[in-house]
Amino acid sequence: MVSSRTVLDDLGYAAELASSLRRLVSLVPSITEAVAVSAPDLLVGATDWCTHPSDLDVPRVRGTKNPDLTAIRALQPDLVLANKEENREIDVRRLRESGVPVYVTDIVTIPGALDSLERLFAGVLRTGVPDWLRAAREEWSGPVPEPRLDVAIAIWRDPWMVVGSNTYTGDLVARLGWRNVFDGGGDRYPHVELAELDRSEIDIVLLPDEPYVFTSDDGPEAFTRTATALCSGRLLTWYGPAMVGARAALTDQVAAGR
Repeated sequence: MVSSRTVLDDLGYAAELASSLRRLVSLVPSITEAVAVSAPDLLVGATDWCTHPSDLDVPRVRGTKNPDLTAIRALQPDLVLANKEENREIDVRRLRESGVPVYVTDIVTIPGALDSLERLFAGVLRTGVPDWLRAAREEWSGPVPEPRLDVAIAIWRDPWMVVGSNTYTGDLVARLGWRNVFDGGGDRYPHVELAELDRSEIDIVLLPDEPYVFTSDDGPEAFTRTATALCSGRLLTWYGPAMVGARAALTDQVAAGR
């Protein structure tokens, strides 16, 4: 008889799991990277958007918003890893209704990410706390500094969209000493006019390479009054191994744009 245990995910949902997990499918690119780096033998499926590590070689189950549920079930996972923001509740529900356990993370701050990942690896996957997670906690510990720069973080153009309130990215830039000028409204990712971005009151506009791929030829040319900085979207938005070294790398990328 196979022993089992009950775990609570970040949303408080109780999942009945096998005592030892052997097959995981991840629907979250950043968590896919975290598992692939820390316990690669467990990962048997991931989305098309799971691009790290670069040599990741597992079956793909389509996208984060439109996963192929039939393909996921065919992989016979012991557990599917999902995220409240990145994955749809209806897909999570359909998997659970078909008997596939799903563990949902809910991450909107750096401390929340560190704690959620530790619960996942130490408590759910039972792999222990990875070295990169210890390093990330050390790198990002400490109080939030007083802001030194007023920034905006664009995530799309035509129409322009930015990072707003209550996001992981917003908390990360605050811990770098930058004030997100669009934090404080009701929307997490509001649409804005270019004139709201290209104004002298903003010190710099961050142009990451995901989800929209801003490049030297696509993004900076739109701005005449505000400096811009091309930067890594992965370092801004991915919680996991990407957190290690992100502080210095992002600081350098923004300094290069000023």
